Amino acid sequence: MIHRIDMHNHSCLSPCGSLEMSPAAMAEQAKILGISMLGLTDHNTTRNLGAFDECCRQQDILPLYGIEVTTREEIHVTCFFETLDIACAFGTFIESLLPDIPNNPVRLGDQVYVNAQDEILGEVEKSLYSACEITFEQLLSEVQGYNGLFIPAHIDRSAFSVTSQIGFLPDLPYSAVEVVRLPTRIKTYHNRVITNSDAHYLQHMGTRSWEAELSQRSFQALKQFLEQRL
Repeated sequence: MIHRIDMHNHSCLSPCGSLEMSPAAMAEQAKILGISMLGLTDHNTTRNLGAFDECCRQQDILPLYGIEVTTREEIHVTCFFETLDIACAFGTFIESLLPDIPNNPVRLGDQVYVNAQDEILGEVEKSLYSACEITFEQLLSEVQGYNGLFIPAHIDRSAFSVTSQIGFLPDLPYSAVEVVRLPTRIKTYHNRVITNSDAHYLQHMGTRSWEAELSQRSFQALKQFLEQRL
């Protein structure tokens, strides 16, 4: 069966995300757009994944439990895990690697996490914009230890990408690589190349989604599809 997939999206918890991007609103918008597998990848935190899981399942959408990590080199990487518990444990680990720099909501934006009814449960006090004390290759090793997906984000962007920060894409065992525009001139070796919306506003969801024919709608089927060498 062919599934429409959008793995890279930010909720109201990301400081750059609109407050209208609640998990409930995201799931409703994905349903309208025909997206059957939706990822949430807030910056350096997973605190909205619980509500996201509940809201996606209400809309018959498979939630992809993700996080967009900023490495020590200021490279953005999206990481995904099979279960909510594993993803939240990984998110707690990543938050512990953030420096103790408080968020400035007026200048940088709010960092609120909510429940499935859009009620605010709390706010992350550390700035989620900061780089974590973990290198690109160390992060790869950690994600592999959790049997997760490691996908360098928007590798063709001029900021916060592996190519902008170190000049090229190292030949490492990624799950896939994400670009903003296809085709790409960047050497991607035998990795599958995908595009995702990186949506921060509801109207941007689904703008760079993609399709895959999977044996079943599951994390493991998606992982197997992405990690097939081309």
